[in-house]
Amino acid sequence: MDLDRAEPTPEIPDEAPALPVPLAVGLPPTDEILIERVEAHARAAHGAFADNTVRAFAADSRIFATWCRETGRTMLPATPETIAAFIDAQAVVKSRATVERYRSSIAALHRAAGLPNPCTDEIVRLAIKRMNRTKGRRQQQAEPLNRTSIDRMLTVKTPERLHRRVSEGEQGAPLIGLRNIALVAVAYDSLLRRSELVSLEIGDLERGADGSGTILVRRSKADQEGEGAIKYLAPDTMAHVEAWLTAARLENGPLFRPLTKGGKVGARALGDSDVARIYRALAAAAGLKLGRLPSGHSTRVGATQDMFAAGFELLEVMQAGSWKTPTMPARYGERLRAQRGAARKLATLQNRA
Repeated sequence: MDLDRAEPTPEIPDEAPALPVPLAVGLPPTDEILIERVEAHARAAHGAFADNTVRAFAADSRIFATWCRETGRTMLPATPETIAAFIDAQAVVKSRATVERYRSSIAALHRAAGLPNPCTDEIVRLAIKRMNRTKGRRQQQAEPLNRTSIDRMLTVKTPERLHRRVSEGEQGAPLIGLRNIALVAVAYDSLLRRSELVSLEIGDLERGADGSGTILVRRSKADQEGEGAIKYLAPDTMAHVEAWLTAARLENGPLFRPLTKGGKVGARALGDSDVARIYRALAAAAGLKLGRLPSGHSTRVGATQDMFAAGFELLEVMQAGSWKTPTMPARYGERLRAQRGAARKLATLQNRA
């Protein structure tokens, strides 16, 4: 299996507010004026948004433009009726989250052009509500990788033997195995999203006296301003990281990198779409029987569930996963809470559990 073959995976960005572009006083919004406004907005917003957000916005705009052209509708400014029809059409073939992202991109496009946002109209709201009734608002949760699964994945490449080969200076130690083990171990301890995981830098690692470590996450989905967050890495995780860095002869730059078929370490960072692919390869090699294929969020979900199972409070879990609100961590642990809730206690009292 070629573990370093690219596999593109769409990223769902947050809705980003557009910078204000003043309307041209007394002039009709001709195509030329709209183009000038959008271009001015693009220049003003340069560097303000994450690369994934910019790429998703551009891709969504092209999809909306193509649909408008094929249906004989005006893209900019779009009427609420046009957007509602677009939502109805896309809801047939796309997920609820993707259609919601399309709506956000269309709204951002109108704000960039200095136009009123048609997505706030009641007709559009009803189209979204119609989609939600059909598809349901509940999104499918990523397949969790709990500690039991992580431990099995970490032994796939017999890390003890690999570590010994590296320490003895043996050439040709399988770098892919060492890298993948280190990546999974760091992902579980840090609860990082896939984009955050691949953005880690070697220079931001710090080893503690007890063998544990910390790493600075310079930017995350919840920290677009770059305040940064420090994440704890257990001693066994640090051992995996150091084995990978020693074998790869890396001292600075991206922590996790792609490898050529000949085993040469790349200079750039892994792509975020590589994370899920690595999880799936290790899970398959470990013989894990999972309900669904792991995704880039699987370690995040699994670690969250393990924390709840260990009795940690919601605020502690939120801090570990850098959540600003309790919605997602609470949802990750909802089945566990149901197992411990009032209905379970009543069944126990009635000798039915």
